[in-house]
Parts: sequence; structure tokens; C-alpha cells
Amino acid sequence: MPARIISREEYLLLAKVAEEAERYEDLVAQIKGLTQTYGALTIEERNLLSVAYKNITNSLRSSWRVVDSMEKLESSRPSAQSKHQVSLIRRQRVRIEKELTDACKDIVKLLNDSLLATAKAGEETVFYYKLKGDYYRYLAEFVQQQERSRYSDLSLAAYKFAYKHALAMLEPTHPTRLGLALNFAVYYHDVRKSPERACHLGKHAFDEAVACLDDSSSMQVMRDSMMILQLLRDDLVIWSSEMQRGKDCLLI
Repeated sequence: MPARIISREEYLLLAKVAEEAERYEDLVAQIKGLTQTYGALTIEERNLLSVAYKNITNSLRSSWRVVDSMEKLESSRPSAQSKHQVSLIRRQRVRIEKELTDACKDIVKLLNDSLLATAKAGEETVFYYKLKGDYYRYLAEFVQQQERSRYSDLSLAAYKFAYKHALAMLEPTHPTRLGLALNFAVYYHDVRKSPERACHLGKHAFDEAVACLDDSSSMQVMRDSMMILQLLRDDLVIWSSEMQRGKDCLLI
């Protein structure tokens, strides 16, 4: 007897169960199955996809930072015992890097092979290209120097495409457009090491959104937009302080 095709509602239920249980690999599997069977994702389904990969990679990125710091600290000690410990710590860092690389490449492959081909113009296209920029950015944060430039360029290309599309298709207060602006600015700060460009992009997005705020949007959209604007403002304060400190150092 042929296997019964799982309905879209069943896939979605299983995905929600996986999210609630914090089994994010299972959540990815359900969304992939849904994509392979039914094609384009709904807003709710693609948000679940985003949640799954965000949780998987956030945990790995946090682990990588801890182990990388430990390796650098141990490397500063000259003893023979420290050299052995550095070797063990490095082995763990490389293992985490592989898991993180696999996760980032997995979602990029899903985007390139399936989701971008069926994306409608507007919010859906911006959402997926933003994700592509995000996961190439994560790769650029930790890969070896020879690969960093390639992933940085791929991230930049995805962010640029998404941002150009967002400027043409979405309102300045749209949460997806604001979230893109926030992450694109973080890219300039963290990957390109340019707080000036990060501030320019972030401030432009912030000022445009504030100028367009009104009561016509739904309460949920307003809440999402205000939360992103707060994050953007916090980053702008930090980056502006960095730029000021840099100018002060030049004057000393």
C-alpha cells in the first residue's frame, strides 16, 4: 500500500509541536517536507522556518564564541601543557564550526533550490533574500580568512538585492523592511568593520520609519516595528559612540 501523503495541516501541526518542544532539527524537517510536497510557504510556515534555523545557529554561534575565547586565552600561555590544551580546544572549535557551516549552508541551499524560485514580489522576496544575507553573514563571521571575503561578498549581494526590493515594495514601517535594515547595518559594522556605513544605513531607515508612523497599522505590526526600531536605536547609540572614540584617539 503506498504511503499516505501528509496534509499541509498535519505538517504544520507537527512543526508547531517541534517548536514547542524546542526540537528545532525536527522543525526544519517538517518545513522541508512541507516545501517538497506543497511548494511555496505561507507567512506562518516561513516564520517557523526562520525560528528553527535561528535557534540552531544562535546556539552554535554562542558556543563558538566561548570556545574561540578559551582557545585565544590558552594560546597566550607559554607552557607545554597549554599547547596540548590549545590543541584539544581547537579540535572542539573546528567541530562546532563544521556544524555551524552545515546549518548555514543547509538553509541557503533550501532558499536557492526551492523557496526563492516560488517567492512572490514584495515581502516574501525581501524575507528570503534577508535570510540569505543573514546566513552568509554568519559564515563570514567565523570562517578562515581565505573564505571570509567570498562569504562577505555573497552576504552583501543578498542584502543589497533585498534592500533595493524593500525600498520599492514595502512601507518604511514594515517589520520585514526594518528587520532587514537592522541586519544589513549589523553586517556593515561586524563584517565590513564600518560603523560609519552602519550608522548611515541604520539612521536612514530609522528616520524614515519614524516619519511614517501612524495608527493605521495593526497592533501586532506596530509592536513588531517599535521593537525593531528600539533595537536599531540602541545599535546606533553604540556605533556612534565607537565613531566618537575613534575620532578622539586621532586627536590624542
